[in-house]
Amino acid sequence: MIAQADTFRETVLEEWTNDRTVHAWRNWHPKILIQLREMTEAIVEAARLEPGMQVLDIASGTGDPALTLASLLSPGGQITATDLSPGMLDTVRENARLEGLDNVVFQQADAENLPFPEATFDVVTSRIGAMYFVDIQRALGEIKRVLKPDGRIVLTAWGPLETNVYAATMLTPFLARVEVPPPPPGAPQPLRFAQAGSLGGELRAAGFTNVDEQAKVITSRWPGPPEEFWNHFYDIAVPFQPVFDGLPRDERDHAISEVIAGLARYYDGEHVNIPTSIVIAVAQRSTQ
Repeated sequence: MIAQADTFRETVLEEWTNDRTVHAWRNWHPKILIQLREMTEAIVEAARLEPGMQVLDIASGTGDPALTLASLLSPGGQITATDLSPGMLDTVRENARLEGLDNVVFQQADAENLPFPEATFDVVTSRIGAMYFVDIQRALGEIKRVLKPDGRIVLTAWGPLETNVYAATMLTPFLARVEVPPPPPGAPQPLRFAQAGSLGGELRAAGFTNVDEQAKVITSRWPGPPEEFWNHFYDIAVPFQPVFDGLPRDERDHAISEVIAGLARYYDGEHVNIPTSIVIAVAQRSTQ
């Protein structure tokens, strides 16, 4: 099990810190802000932020939702944006500078080993990051440690493929052409917490209280044509790239054509407005 966990960590580190991944997320950041706005809004609502709070965002990527949250914490509040990748954090710094935000600090960090004192933060958030916490219980234990008593944790993850029009549209044409073995139990992968109750169950097992897990369907609004939406998805969907690239050229071209045709059903001439299933889980650190 230890060897397998180490292999998982190496995979996550390679997938999410290499220059190609960082460049893709940096390149698409302005449009991803629009695409995932409703997910960020769900986090904002669940976090119950107030001016003056100290907030930790884990797996911040290129800065969303951290920079959105930062704007809600003034005066007196601060957000700490963290990521495994120095390249991602450099991008967050630049985006914070462009937005004129001066209440954001940056720290390279692994969720399993958070470099912060106990009871530092009022709220901890992570948008579609928890699926990649290799030892989820160790990570949640660290989050609980750095939360103040009664502090809140807000996590989001992708919902199940069968109810997720966005993911199904992007992936089904490929999965119909190649047999992908199921991931090992506990493996870090995008649909790890898609099953109802799984993310909330992890929070309960870690000793959090007032756990509330909900499935939501939001609208992903991509500000551009279907072809561009596919190009973006290919660039950032790092765990699936071996599936996309493993097909023979003609089969791959057919699959991409089916993806684009599926996206076109939701294109209004300006945006691709596609239903997207997510899971949002909220809990508190006990005062005990």
